[in-house]
Amino acid sequence: MSKSDGGKSAGTDKNPTLRIAQQPEADGLLARSPLAALVGMLLDQQVPMEWAFTGPYTLAERMGADDLDAAGIAAYDPEAFTALFTTKPALHRYPGSMAQRVQQLCQYLMAEYGGDASAVWRDAESGEELLRRLNELPGFGTQKAQIFLALLGKQFGVRPPGWRAAAGAYGEEGSRRSVADITGPESLAEVRAYKQEAKAAAKAAKAKKAAPKTTK
Repeated sequence: MSKSDGGKSAGTDKNPTLRIAQQPEADGLLARSPLAALVGMLLDQQVPMEWAFTGPYTLAERMGADDLDAAGIAAYDPEAFTALFTTKPALHRYPGSMAQRVQQLCQYLMAEYGGDASAVWRDAESGEELLRRLNELPGFGTQKAQIFLALLGKQFGVRPPGWRAAAGAYGEEGSRRSVADITGPESLAEVRAYKQEAKAAAKAAKAKKAAPKTTK
């Protein structure tokens, strides 16, 4: 595993130790399953990060498996698959729409990568190429793609040349901006505090912009 930004290898660390879900079994699945990591990232919006990244483990349990399988999910009956998400406790705040997005992601992986999630990044020759591939995934906008790219680089050892630059601010060493920086309860709290501050600043800026101008 290269420690520099210009490392040539885009392969993952064999056994990364993750503490994103804050639950050993869920984190173990994220560490060994590229698809679980992708699904966790897809679910990471409008819910606590731990909830999102525990989702793949809960989904695998409900499917009676110890891992997620792109082919199986892609071919699953849509209504039955949605039921896996909506069964209490629900896998997400918006279980119906997220079930659809997860299924669309797996269908895309089957069509473009033969169902192999790790193929999205395994032979990427540059950070820019990897960002483009991630951005093409259903449900992955630019921000989500950059965060996942940073996660791959910081915790999975996926470091094609230029990966930090492609990840933007999320790729900065020592940052506490996203799930890519979570290595335990303390960093989780720091990332959550950053997100709350950023949200408050954005809200204040929006309010200032909307405020009526006064004339002297």
